[in-house]
Amino acid sequence: MASAQVMNAPPIPDAVQPVKISPPLILYKPLHPTFGAEASADFSTITPELVDEIKRGLSKYGVLVFRRTGLDDARHVEMSKLFGDLDDIAPFVGGLGQKNRLSSDYLFDVGNVNPDGTVMQPGGMRDLLLRCNYHFHADSAFNPRRAGISLLLAHELPPPCLGGETEFADTRAAYQALDDARKDEIHDWVVCNSQLNCRRNANTDENGKLNPLLDTDEFDPMKHRFGKHRLVQEHEPSGRTNLYIAAHAHHVEGMSLEEGQKQLRGLLEHAGRPEFTFKVTWKDVGDLVVWDNTCTLHRSVPGNYAGKYKRDLRRTTVHDMSSQAWGLNGEGATWRSGLD
Repeated sequence: MASAQVMNAPPIPDAVQPVKISPPLILYKPLHPTFGAEASADFSTITPELVDEIKRGLSKYGVLVFRRTGLDDARHVEMSKLFGDLDDIAPFVGGLGQKNRLSSDYLFDVGNVNPDGTVMQPGGMRDLLLRCNYHFHADSAFNPRRAGISLLLAHELPPPCLGGETEFADTRAAYQALDDARKDEIHDWVVCNSQLNCRRNANTDENGKLNPLLDTDEFDPMKHRFGKHRLVQEHEPSGRTNLYIAAHAHHVEGMSLEEGQKQLRGLLEHAGRPEFTFKVTWKDVGDLVVWDNTCTLHRSVPGNYAGKYKRDLRRTTVHDMSSQAWGLNGEGATWRSGLD
């Protein structure tokens, strides 16, 4: 009689553990067909991982708008340092005999609040100098090392509907829209940038008359150094080609002054066309706008708040970390535009 075989039951597998999927650090909502996004993130804890994700978002969108971040001056600076080397206001404050009302030299005061806390009035020298901000520009294009990322935080805002928005332009899309012949023509141009050029143009009336307060050697671009950068560049984070143009652009190296300025005006007007731009409306204290100066332009929109209500915005500026950061100015140069 054959013996019965005993079949061993297969082992019971361990229970499968559910896979934990971490929520994304940032959620994006596009604001324009080619660039810009409103982004949501938790700023209660600032980490390198959060900053890395913001950088990835900037590579795609160029401009990110965060609402009600809860940041103050200290945490604004703390987070900005995680992006890279920061520019500082000290040379300009000391060189021009100004007083910094803010808590850190890493904070650029781009609002309309005087050191004594009053609202800046139209027509004064500080108002004249800040009028450059009403024209499309990239931060620090005039310095030997240009700006990379800027982070602008709202501390006090005027009532709604009185102006004061910030408008942005997509210079990657602007370059892409040029025809092939124009791209070939401008490919090797080197642009000489001056902060003083923008300040003078912003204070010249419709008849071409310059405000006498700026009609001095101190404000003459030709009496100072220029920040030289190539007009056509690769935007390294995205690999796309960028048109590096700004209101600081004074002339094209090797071209007559008149012709170069005509060409630059045309390119700047092209970059500021409606199909390449959108406006950010500041809504609440703590709103933060972050942008990449190497692929976008920005400008402040004038409004009826001027001389009446505070518009207190404070910016940190991260030096460009790309291979094109120093342009043709010599790596390590320490001079600053208008102070040389």
